[in-house]
Amino acid sequence: MINKLALATAVAASAFAITGVAQAEVKIGFLGGFTGGIESLTPPIFEGAKLAVQQVNDQGGILDGQTLVMPSGDTTCADASAASNAADRMVNSEQVTAIVGALCTGATIAAANNAAIPGGVVMVSPASTAPAVSELDDNDLVFRTVPSDAFQGEILAKLLLDKGIDYVAVTYVNNDYGRGLSDAFSVAFEAGGGEIAENLAHEDNRADYRSELGSLSAGGADTLVVLAYADTSGQTVLRQAYESGMFTQYVGADGMVGDSLVEAIGADVLDGMIATRPGSPDLPGTPIFNEAAETAGFDPSAVFAAQAYDAAFLLALAIEQNGSAEREGLVDALRSVSSAPGEVILPGEWEKAIELIAAGTEINYEGASGAHDFDEYGDVPGVVVEMVIEDGQFTSKGQVDL
Repeated sequence: MINKLALATAVAASAFAITGVAQAEVKIGFLGGFTGGIESLTPPIFEGAKLAVQQVNDQGGILDGQTLVMPSGDTTCADASAASNAADRMVNSEQVTAIVGALCTGATIAAANNAAIPGGVVMVSPASTAPAVSELDDNDLVFRTVPSDAFQGEILAKLLLDKGIDYVAVTYVNNDYGRGLSDAFSVAFEAGGGEIAENLAHEDNRADYRSELGSLSAGGADTLVVLAYADTSGQTVLRQAYESGMFTQYVGADGMVGDSLVEAIGADVLDGMIATRPGSPDLPGTPIFNEAAETAGFDPSAVFAAQAYDAAFLLALAIEQNGSAEREGLVDALRSVSSAPGEVILPGEWEKAIELIAAGTEINYEGASGAHDFDEYGDVPGVVVEMVIEDGQFTSKGQVDL
């Protein structure tokens, strides 16, 4: 009898331990374009988010020592059904508290409308830049750590005009990202005295864009602005534009800033190509993140990597501030930890943050990609930098101001 009792006690203790382990995890999901138009850009973005998770766990964990984990899902960037399904798995199967992502705007909108908003799950995108994100009826659940393309479009227009480029042809991928960026660029470019010879949408993932290129070149512009993705239509458009000999100068935006583009088409072909992308301001948090990223083995300057780190770190801080892994109350906590007043928390200062939160002290996170004072739409002010292809790679030329 004693042995049976001991065995029963041991089994019960084992079951409790297993249950305890299962309950000792807090989940923040990650939705990324692991395949599709930005598949070469996604890995360092994911690494940025995972770095924040690692730092939380290395410095004592979350909510009294629980482990922070980050399940991921592939949105493909272009397939709304894939984005919705990945988000549904995060919200309803993985039972995540919040989500970093998605990356492409269409994926973020699909994931939000079909899963996150109905499930009351906060999303913080590090890469969805289209103005359409601001217009979501989202119950204040969708945020982003990257500035809207309403701003990037203006910056790109100013950059070209300042360089004396005032006559261009424009083609954009026919989705929320491409349309929003093209609209913002076109309005600002023409308001500044520039002229657009032709502005054409194109569908993603096609093998041939020569017909569109013929129309784009008919007006005689030497400069082609391509607002698309480095791994799909943007790459094909640039290759066929070069092969046609129709243009002498190429311009892009953040979706085109990937070394895979240069590798696929050739450094000599794209030498001097101009682009813009969101960047990081010169704040105390930036060099701290840069050093941590290099130690972790990824490029801190990779497009949206710093923004992804900030999204994940902010959500972890908000969960700690909220006092539980419940979804309710997280929005208020996120707005609290991301803005003044409060003692400043820099990247990697997790242990300091949880001590302050436990003491009832307000905190204000100032991150790798800037201070994130979310406005009523969940948007942030931001920094846009000029990129130029030199010596076979995209090189930053610094911040561009309006």
